[in-house]
Amino acid sequence: MDILKKLFPLSFISKDLKPFIISLVIYVVAEAVCGCVIGFLASIPILGIIFSILGSLLGLYALGGIVLSILVFLKIVQ
Repeated sequence: MDILKKLFPLSFISKDLKPFIISLVIYVVAEAVCGCVIGFLASIPILGIIFSILGSLLGLYALGGIVLSILVFLKIVQ
């Protein structure tokens, strides 16, 4: 659990409703902004593959953070 707390620090603040909503909004907004920037950079012919992989990893990180935040809010993971 210590590794998860270091990788996803925003997910473990969501014990009440207000921090839960704040962490979800941060994950969604960060994914949207970075997704737009990486989507623009992925159109570069040579570096497009690298930015596409980076965008996929960022999407998985945000999805993992959202799922973990929900699990902490529901008190399944502590």
